[in-house]
Amino acid sequence: MGKSSSGENEQKNMKWWQLSLFGVGCTIGTGFFLGSSIAIKMTGPAILIAFILAAAGTYLVFDALAKMTVQEPLKGGFRSYAKKAFGRWAGFSSGWVYWMSEVLIMGSQMTALSIFSRFWFPKIPLWAFAGVYALLGLVVVLIGVSILNKLENILAVIKIAAILMFVVIALLAIFGVIDGDRPIQYPDSRKDLIPHGLLGLWSGVIFAFYAFGGIEILGLMATQLKDPKEAPKAGKVMLITLMVIYILSIGLAVLMVPWNQFNGEKSPFVNALDNYNLTFIPHLFNGALIIAGFSTMVASLFAVTSILVTLSEEGDAPGLFCRQGKLKVPIPTLLITVLGISASIVCALLMPGHVYEYITTAAGLMLLYNWIFILASSWKLLEVTAKDKIKYSIGILFILIAVSGTLFHSTSRPGFFISLAFVGIIGCITLIMNFKWKKKKKKGKVLSPWPTA
Repeated sequence: MGKSSSGENEQKNMKWWQLSLFGVGCTIGTGFFLGSSIAIKMTGPAILIAFILAAAGTYLVFDALAKMTVQEPLKGGFRSYAKKAFGRWAGFSSGWVYWMSEVLIMGSQMTALSIFSRFWFPKIPLWAFAGVYALLGLVVVLIGVSILNKLENILAVIKIAAILMFVVIALLAIFGVIDGDRPIQYPDSRKDLIPHGLLGLWSGVIFAFYAFGGIEILGLMATQLKDPKEAPKAGKVMLITLMVIYILSIGLAVLMVPWNQFNGEKSPFVNALDNYNLTFIPHLFNGALIIAGFSTMVASLFAVTSILVTLSEEGDAPGLFCRQGKLKVPIPTLLITVLGISASIVCALLMPGHVYEYITTAAGLMLLYNWIFILASSWKLLEVTAKDKIKYSIGILFILIAVSGTLFHSTSRPGFFISLAFVGIIGCITLIMNFKWKKKKKKGKVLSPWPTA
């Protein structure tokens, strides 16, 4: 125990600005670099409104999570607060919904990374790249939290630098310093600004929320702060930074290219600069895409292993998943995570494109369901003022706007129903487990119903 405690104390030395940078690093990923193209095509320049709404909703969720962390830092983060607020069923279902969604998302992240890598090495099969990225990610997680934090900070700086480079080049193009193959056509009518009306804007909000996905990981990392009271400040700085970066870069992109020329197969930034004779740009942004995808994938790996360990420690998963060994992550936890990711990668490579796209959309929606849990937990665990109640109610409303918007577009509608199916399955398992817990409680036992190590 002494060794473990000292290890924990060594880790709890993170400064608030490091957490902010970590948050930026594990948030800017393929959801922003690629998902924003789909959103622009669906919404037009009005996507900027969706990003402002998503930033506000994300801030309210993190505000609640940070305040709970300040009050009582818990290793299990959001799921531990759900458990404390509503009972064991809430912690169990919240944890497993999150684990399942992240494993599915990681499969799509690794497949995307493999596709980006084939830009330079077209003859190497996708599965080979996916395996290499999975292995590298596991190595980073095994090395430990301190290395993960430093890596995410470095990658965050690289990603921000790539986006700022786009901003500079875009401004030079807009002011005529760089000549392109076609003149810049600014949106100058209501039809250009919001081509598909309010329903189009509503449908695109979900993609803006995806670009901010990752605050749950920030909540898990907040327990490593030297002073947990600085968690809210770290979140504010992170979200303001992200909002400025997102709105400035996407705003410039939609100024340079008509909205209907964006597509989900190409980054909006590469698309915007395609008509300029800058041969290094495709290579530069391909590198940025790989860095972005890899950093979010590593952050997700850290999150799924952490969640599985805490689920096990609290009896909500088999005891062997928290059995300590020589590695920083218990071997059974590592194995089940590898198996889950491998299955997800195989599905991503073998399933027809749209089918797996629907599944990963569903996984993204499942993350937002957990955000509602976070806001609901804060009502029970914090001394909320009338102002806080209004704020967190608005947060829930914004998330529900994003979720319900998926019903209005064929791209995301199947994902909504698949997400309900996943949640329904986990809900049924939770009911069965709840029955077992009550049965044991009546017998005066508090033992886990899972097999122990």
